[in-house]
Amino acid sequence: MYRQEELRLLGEVLPNVASQMRGMLGNLYAAMQSAAPVMEKEPSLAQDREIMQQSYYRLLRLVNNLSSASMLLESDAFSLRNIEIVEWLDNLCRQAQPLAEAAGIDLVFSCDMGSHVVAVHPEMLERLVWNLLSNALKFTPQGGKITLSLRRGGGQLLLAVSDTGCGISEELQETVFDRYLHTARQDPQPHGLGLGLPLCRRIAQGHGGRLMLSSQVGRGTTVTAALPDRRSASCEARDVAFQYAGGFQPVLMELSDALPYTVFRPENLD
Repeated sequence: MYRQEELRLLGEVLPNVASQMRGMLGNLYAAMQSAAPVMEKEPSLAQDREIMQQSYYRLLRLVNNLSSASMLLESDAFSLRNIEIVEWLDNLCRQAQPLAEAAGIDLVFSCDMGSHVVAVHPEMLERLVWNLLSNALKFTPQGGKITLSLRRGGGQLLLAVSDTGCGISEELQETVFDRYLHTARQDPQPHGLGLGLPLCRRIAQGHGGRLMLSSQVGRGTTVTAALPDRRSASCEARDVAFQYAGGFQPVLMELSDALPYTVFRPENLD
């Protein structure tokens, strides 16, 4: 159960901060657009422009997570609809592969099913995938590997993201799902406030499932969403929390914390 101050933090403070930041981001974007022609003509400013773009994307991602903080106070089940999840996940992986390659990391999709239909909330599940991939990219060094996998077992679909990164100590695993409440244990910038995994757990629970984490220091981490393997007779889907990408590519925004600034060159933002 949340304490009173935690309820206020998640339900009021963080969403209000996000709302104010969103207005400032609009002004920042307008100023960046005005300065872009000048910066394009001056090669010495190319790196500065890339860093500005990357920082803008990271702020967008932070604002969206802050806006979604109130989700952690909810317990309602999501309205679900049937999708063909194998092709759907493969497509998400393909969108992220060029960005992972730019970070020097091999990203692969693994599934032994040719196709499979299951009831999910696609928008929410997509957020879960992007958050797990972003975390894996942050903590996997160049030359490492990340695997997005899907398999069936025990009436469940097991959607997992595994990496060959640094791993998480047992001590830190104790607070991995509420790290935003433990300021002394927050990672240094640009690794965020620790809202990603709690939101992923809430998304898994909204599907009637759960989120599990397994990690060993020096050997990597696997986070698995165990979701009921079922179909729905309903075609409805609940509205997803407002996600804003500032007119840019949503995938770049979702993975911005984990990417080198060189990815944010003008030709990649069109």
